[in-house]
Order: sequence, then structure tokens, then C-alpha cells
Amino acid sequence: MRIEYLYRYPVKGLTAEALEETTLERGGAIPWDRAFALAQGDAAFDPAAPRWLPKTNFMCLMQNAAIARLKASFDPRNGQLAIRAPDGSACIAHALTPEGQSRIGAFLVRFLGPAARGQPRFHYVPGHVFSDQRRPVVSLINLASLADLERKVGAPRDRMRFRANIYFRGAPAWQELDWVGAELQAGGVRLRVVKRIARCPATEVNPATAERDADPVAELSAAYGHRDLGVHAEVTAGGGIAVGDAIELLIG
Repeated sequence: MRIEYLYRYPVKGLTAEALEETTLERGGAIPWDRAFALAQGDAAFDPAAPRWLPKTNFMCLMQNAAIARLKASFDPRNGQLAIRAPDGSACIAHALTPEGQSRIGAFLVRFLGPAARGQPRFHYVPGHVFSDQRRPVVSLINLASLADLERKVGAPRDRMRFRANIYFRGAPAWQELDWVGAELQAGGVRLRVVKRIARCPATEVNPATAERDADPVAELSAAYGHRDLGVHAEVTAGGGIAVGDAIELLIG
């Protein structure tokens, strides 16, 4: 098995950034993955005492399909986050400073319009990951499983609907769902698979058009009797990982 694609998603709900390589730490996520989020005004998120909250507390594709039209890029070398809207407007600001976060938050609130609840705030909290999971994880999708779903529904399903960190080839379709509890060696990183990924309505959103033009949750349920695609894994030993690296299922 080999890694075909490697991604991070710096702002929760916004653009994927393709990586050629990265370094992971034990117990951590892909660096800068879900490092930023816009908390809705009615969310009980306290940056002084950060804790996990469900995705509905934040700007997210499940509730805010229009944000797929935004194009974001983050440069960790200087902390600059650039977000561009389809009307040509943009915000470029230092995402690691209160001033920059205020500017970014105001831009996103204007874009959301009535979908912004109360007075949302844009957050970066060092060490905190705005994941849909309660602990930092890495997500993996077997491209053979996605291809099998496409065959069953008779239509393509852009892999970016599913927002995984690692897309890999070389395993039979759906074999990865049986890996829960198993360990993987991916490049220089050791992973332990902790759960299957149950898909949500965020996957309805076409990442190219921002339209809800498919229902992968219903398609998975009808075709396989479950709504799972991909697995989450925790990093048990850190190291380097890159596109093209081998993935090995460890036995014993």
C-alpha cells in the first residue's frame, strides 16, 4: 500500500492544502490541520480553557455549504492566512495574532450573512485541534473503497468531499474497515486505527460548486448497510511521512 495524496485543512471547513511531506508527533494531528475555526456566537468555546465541541458550534460544511466557494491558504512560515471569496473580495491577515484573527472573523461573518449566529469569533489556540473527534487523529481513505462506491452509484464522487488527510492505494476495497485496533506503519510514522469514519451531511457538498448535489450518506447506507468511509488513527510514534511512502499493516 502507498500514500497517493496527503492533505491538511488549516481552517475548519475551508480549503484543503496538498502536502508532499510532513512530520507528525506522537498523539498529534497533521501539523496545522484544523488549527483555526470560526466559533459561532452561541458556541460555548473558551480559548482560555479550550475543550472539544461538536462541529455544529463552528462554521462547517455540514451547516454552511456556501463556504466551499471560499479559497483559503495558510503560510506557517509567517502566519499569513489568505481567504478569497468568489466576488473577488479577500482577507489577508496574520492568523496567529488577535488583530489578524479579528479581521479574519469579520470577513467570514460578512460572507456567512444570516448564517452567522450571534457574534462569531475566529480562533487559534496553540495545541488545540478543532477536530470533529475528541482527540487529535489522522484520517485515511482507501481509494479502492471510494472507487467501489462510485461504481455502485454510477457516478463520480470527488475525493475532496470526504476531507481525509491520507488517501492510499493498494488494499482491497473496504478492507480498512476491519483495521480498528490494528497498527500501521506509514513512512516513518506508527499509527493505531481507532475507529471507522461515519459520514455526515457535509459530504453532500460538491467542493467545486458548493452545491448539495449528492447524498453519500444515503448512498453508503443503501449500498453497504453502513455510512462509513475511511478510518481515524492516532499517532503512536512520530516521524516523517510523504506522498509515495509505503503503508504496512502490522501483525502481532
